[in-house]
Amino acid sequence: MSTLSLAVRDSTTMLRRNLLHARRYPSLTLNLLLTPVMLLLLFVHVFGDVMSAGITDGGPDRAAYVAYLVPGLLLMTIGSTVIGTAVSVSNDMTEGIIARFRTMAVHRPSVLVGHVAGSVLQSVASVVLVGAVGVAIGFRSTNATALEWLAAFGLLAFFALALTWIAVGMGLVSPNAEAASNNAMPLIFLPLISSTFVPIDAMPGWFQPIAAYQPFTPAIETLRGLLLGTEIGHNGWLALAWCTAMTVLGHLWSTKTFAKDPQQGR
Repeated sequence: MSTLSLAVRDSTTMLRRNLLHARRYPSLTLNLLLTPVMLLLLFVHVFGDVMSAGITDGGPDRAAYVAYLVPGLLLMTIGSTVIGTAVSVSNDMTEGIIARFRTMAVHRPSVLVGHVAGSVLQSVASVVLVGAVGVAIGFRSTNATALEWLAAFGLLAFFALALTWIAVGMGLVSPNAEAASNNAMPLIFLPLISSTFVPIDAMPGWFQPIAAYQPFTPAIETLRGLLLGTEIGHNGWLALAWCTAMTVLGHLWSTKTFAKDPQQGR
C-alpha cells in the first residue's frame, strides 16, 4: 500500500473514531453550542430594541439587529465548538491512546487529521443549527446570490479549519482536559470584543484598532457583506489572511508538538 493510500485510510479511520466519540458523548458539544444560541436569544429578545437603536437611524428595529447579529454569532459558534476539540485532543494525549497508536502501524499525522476533519464537520453542523435558530427568529438574506452564499459557506469552513488547528495545538500542550478548556477560552472571548454585537465605530477610540484587526472582526464583516450586501472593503483580504496564517501556524505548531518524544511530546 502506498504512503498516500495509507494516510487516507488511517485518516478516515481516525475521523470515524472522532465522530463516534462526539455521538456517544454529545454533552460537551451541546454545552458549548448553547453559548451562542443563548446569546442570540438574549440579545434579540431582551436587549434587541436597545441595541438596535444604536445601529439604526430610525429608532429601535429588532429585525435589523437580528440581521446584524447573526453573522457574528455564526463565527462565535465556531469558536465555541472547537474548544471541544482542544479537550478531546488533550484527553487522547493524557489517557494513553496516543502511546498505543505509536506502537501500531498507523500513519502518525492521521491522528491529528482525524481530529481536525471531525472538528470542522461538527463546526459546520453547529453553524447550520445556530443559523436555523437565527432564521426562526427573523434572520433573512434576500439579496445574496448563490455565489455569495457559496462564498459565505467557504469562509465559515475556512475559519473553522483555522481555529481547529489552533485548538489542536492548545490541546497538545495542555496537561489535562481542564487546562485545555481554559487555554482555548480566548476563542470564545475574542468574538465578544469584535463587531459581533456593536459596530466598531461605537467603541472607545483607543479600543477600535484592537477590535478591528483581531481575527474575528474581518471575518464577521466579510460574512455580513456576503449575506446582507454591506460594504466589505479590505475586510475580505484581512479575513483570508488571518485564516491562512492561523491554519499554517496552527498546523506547524500541532505537528511539531505531536512529533516530539513518544511520551506525548511534552
